[in-house]
Amino acid sequence: MKRKRRAWAATGPILLAAVSTGAAACGTPDTTPKLRVEVVATRPHDRAAFTEGLEIDGGTLYESTGLEGRSEVRASDPDTGAVRARAELPAEYFGEGVTRAGPTVWQLTWKDGTAFARDPATLAERGRAGYDGEGWGLCTHGDRLVMSNGTGTLTFRDPATFAVTGSVRLAGHRNAKLNELDCAADGSVYANVWPTDHILRIDPDTGAVLADIDAGGLLSPADRAGADVLNGIAQLPGTDRFLITGKYWPVLLEVRFVPA
Repeated sequence: MKRKRRAWAATGPILLAAVSTGAAACGTPDTTPKLRVEVVATRPHDRAAFTEGLEIDGGTLYESTGLEGRSEVRASDPDTGAVRARAELPAEYFGEGVTRAGPTVWQLTWKDGTAFARDPATLAERGRAGYDGEGWGLCTHGDRLVMSNGTGTLTFRDPATFAVTGSVRLAGHRNAKLNELDCAADGSVYANVWPTDHILRIDPDTGAVLADIDAGGLLSPADRAGADVLNGIAQLPGTDRFLITGKYWPVLLEVRFVPA
């Protein structure tokens, strides 16, 4: 597929079933706790953004966007949406996940095998690192990076060199295509599952799926028109709330995850 816009209508129901019944498909009941989304507030979001990565660090919201010739990374005010810095990728690159790891903002690319190292304040490029396979989501978990590649495997990387330091495969829901990631304050990893409206909460040490969050039906019919899939999750520091959004979504939703 040329773009990660990717035929939702044809594949969505199949993959949604795989996410929701992954354990049952293996002959055992799915006992994964089910959560839903409670919307607390809405914030502005650039509807032209094909969102691939989202993260809040301190008072800065980092967002990476995709599509060849249109990919960029921006740093903005999470309350107002005011852009403080932005940097475009070379036209041949398709931007993906983004995270800040100490003195570096790392930005993935989809099929280009290149991670860009950037200055956190200006987003100016400071270096590049190569990797094998595809790049989808990225977040910082303590002293390691966590990366997804569109499969049910998470790869750990050194935050300074981007070298692989390990990996873990989901213990359930193994057909899930893990996309954008958020490393939460409690040590778990939240992963958007492409191309569904589900988010999985994962133990990165064991691969256990701790919760399956149904984030469907969040947009009004007017906002849904022209919007693409859910993709973007970032915990608000010091709270139990998250910002979530999607490709071409007109809003950032401030949410909690509560029992279904």
